[in-house]
Amino acid sequence: MKKILTDSVMLLLVIVAMSVASCTSYKKVPYLQNSRDLDTLKQQVAVFEPTIQYNDVLSIIVNSGQEQKAAMAYNLTASGTYGSASQTATTNTYIVGANGCVNIPNVGEVSVVGLTIPQAENAVLDKIKGAFAVPPTVIVRFVDYTVSVLGEVGSPGVYNSANGKINILQALALAGDLTVHGQRNDVKIIREETNGEKKVYEVDLNDAMLLTSPLYYLRQNDVVYVTPNKRKARGADVGSTTSLWISGTSMAVSLINLVINLSTRFKD
Repeated sequence: MKKILTDSVMLLLVIVAMSVASCTSYKKVPYLQNSRDLDTLKQQVAVFEPTIQYNDVLSIIVNSGQEQKAAMAYNLTASGTYGSASQTATTNTYIVGANGCVNIPNVGEVSVVGLTIPQAENAVLDKIKGAFAVPPTVIVRFVDYTVSVLGEVGSPGVYNSANGKINILQALALAGDLTVHGQRNDVKIIREETNGEKKVYEVDLNDAMLLTSPLYYLRQNDVVYVTPNKRKARGADVGSTTSLWISGTSMAVSLINLVINLSTRFKD
């Protein structure tokens, strides 16, 4: 009888251990699981073009091969003394104001919020092209196209996109991918819309239809939050809860062994 009870206890402990180890279902781990159902050749997805938001930092440069001196009148410059010589450097950095405009030298305010980069270039060009015999080249670029990644990822932080374009999978890759505790089917994107309204969107990384979603590409200043699974939430208080569970299990095993020993002695 002693051997049977001991074996039963050991079997129970093995079952508990296996249950804990298998809490995370494999079905919830792989990304884009139904990709075979997604015929990418037939998907008509519009090319993503990021739009300019309030408080964005932009680089705006006006160039003209034939009339470069005239073009310099529309570039921001900063004067300084370097050694014994005075020099003028082009800064070209603008902050989109609360009114949605940038202030171009010798032009004034140009509304750019809500515009794509090509649209912003045309908006500036329309204001200055009358001063040139041949229309100049206007180059607008994002300086601060950043996204933040928080939660159950390897390296939470703020990441910058050099070309002003980043999708959610790229952002997660920069952040070291999800940990084993991150919920692939419950990733949140916190976004401030052009009108100032803040919204929270939910993304399922397991679903291949994400590739055709308007949420696939992130906007500047988006915050990506990876939700922890229930196992991680339960283990948040690991210092006390786990210790108590282990202690309780040890006490239970000890009591069972004590009962077995006492029962054996009485029978003898």
